[in-house]
Amino acid sequence: MAEDWWEVEALFDLSFAPGRTALSSYRLREDVAPVPELCRIARDDLGILGGAIRYWPVLVDQTPSLLLGPVAVHPTAQGEGLGAALIRDTVARAADLGYQRILLVGDAPYYKRFGFLHRAGVIMPPPTNPDRVLGLALVAGAWDGVTGRVRRVT
Repeated sequence: MAEDWWEVEALFDLSFAPGRTALSSYRLREDVAPVPELCRIARDDLGILGGAIRYWPVLVDQTPSLLLGPVAVHPTAQGEGLGAALIRDTVARAADLGYQRILLVGDAPYYKRFGFLHRAGVIMPPPTNPDRVLGLALVAGAWDGVTGRVRRVT
């Protein structure tokens, strides 16, 4: 929700290296609203923010897709499965809402347990390591033939 924005940004600042907004994926998010029904937070019983996830609309060539990220868990809650729960919950919600594919830049060994696979031919803006470009089909064949440059939705 809008009132959570700055608290979530503080969590992302804590969880990622300084200069995270200089990453190429942030160029795809500039002046684009996140997908509100897929942006989630997790709070503990005291209301303390423990994790957050966001999704953004993008185009792969001309094909509408979702860009997952960032996802972060507060250092005091890491290793408890919160990040995995946020991912599983939002992936299921995206499928229920009729989205067909999700894209992210991340570590294949971590994300493969959710079904994300390397997407050769999907080109993120530089300087992205192409081995870290991963995708998940929410419907069978959703990534078939989908290649090209990832662009921001305007």
